[in-house]
Amino acid sequence: MKPNLFRNIDNAPLIVFRIFFGFLIALESIGSIATGWVRKVFVEPEIHFQHIGFEWLEPLDGNGMYYYYALMGIFGLLVMIGYKYRWSLLAFTLMWTGVYLMQKEAYNNHYYLLILVCLIMLFLPAHRYFSVDAKQNPKIQSLSMPVWCSWVMIAQMAIVYFFATVAKFYPDWLDGTFTKNLFIGRSHYPIVGELFTQDWFPIFIAYMGIAFDGLVIPMLLWKRTRNLALIASFVFHLFNSIVLQIGIFPYFALSFAVFFYEPETIRKIFLRKKPVYIPEGNSYENRAFLRYFFVPFFIVQILLPIRHHFIKGDVFWTEEGHKMSWRMMLRARTGITSFIVEDKSTGERFNYPTYKKLKNKQIRLVGCYPDAIWQMAQHIKKEYAQQGRDVAVYVDSKVSINQHPYKKFIDPDIDLASVKWDFFQHSDWIILYDDYRK
Repeated sequence: MKPNLFRNIDNAPLIVFRIFFGFLIALESIGSIATGWVRKVFVEPEIHFQHIGFEWLEPLDGNGMYYYYALMGIFGLLVMIGYKYRWSLLAFTLMWTGVYLMQKEAYNNHYYLLILVCLIMLFLPAHRYFSVDAKQNPKIQSLSMPVWCSWVMIAQMAIVYFFATVAKFYPDWLDGTFTKNLFIGRSHYPIVGELFTQDWFPIFIAYMGIAFDGLVIPMLLWKRTRNLALIASFVFHLFNSIVLQIGIFPYFALSFAVFFYEPETIRKIFLRKKPVYIPEGNSYENRAFLRYFFVPFFIVQILLPIRHHFIKGDVFWTEEGHKMSWRMMLRARTGITSFIVEDKSTGERFNYPTYKKLKNKQIRLVGCYPDAIWQMAQHIKKEYAQQGRDVAVYVDSKVSINQHPYKKFIDPDIDLASVKWDFFQHSDWIILYDDYRK
């Protein structure tokens, strides 16, 4: 096993991926400014919803977040050309992790995946060819890498696709309920819009999604089906990019294909001037990272997606254990939530003016997601504490999953502002049902 993992191979796949990766993270950063995403998420809102435990990560004032994202874009370009590669990537990783943790109004799984891939790439010799670093310091230049460099990237995507497949085996996916709701709102699209309204289409998409997620990695690994899997990947991801408009993720996922092909093939397609690498034994450089970083790294990633099985309640209803589990585009939540403030000294009760304080995306967030509802209660308590008033905050909340009937979500008799958040167990103030669909 060890000789195989540490066997030297042509490093063309890693070099090409570095270029794709740097370009895409730069595009994500600059594009977030150009599309108004930074303005909508960080500049305009009066209140921000950080991941719990990271409330101290406040967005920069004024134009600060524009500069922040522009700087991330510059670091992405530096990664692409391989200039001060590890320092540039480390800086981007820290900054990207910061913006991931300081907002969750626009949560996407690929934001989390970017962090993981950044961490992996920090330990890979992706700057040793076709880079400014290698040109300035020829001593680091190399035509090869140990084969494990490809396998850690393959393992990362295998985990993503495996758990994405498993998560789809639930009633609303299997009977086409979610996919029908997802595409019916896009029936106005030209050419394909009418297709989305056909009765058979939601079921077709649901089972094709399961088939693609479950088979794409094995098919890419097997030489006989590799090209077919690549074609299917292009169709699947380009369809998602155009119809669902989910940012860089489709192209990011496609870029991993370079690790499944023979390095010589990648060299001939993308780096024709790169000298042919002649195999010469094994390389045990950085094997400590493989053992002491990557092994625990992947163990944690296998454990996180199954943690919801050890938490009381259905994860689709409670959301407890949902994030960082590759449960991608599986359900649609809607909610109607109001916050009732009670002045403890007078007993006076009144509704908190949520619609005046929050932006539209934030209203949706606190309408149906338990962590955001809890955070809003904490914010309200602090707001009135600054006025010298001690208040309790009660919540009247009804939630619907995938357009099923609305059900009461939060226990209205609990002062949510006085409750502590529990990361590892079910929160008793979330009301449970045998079946939230009925």
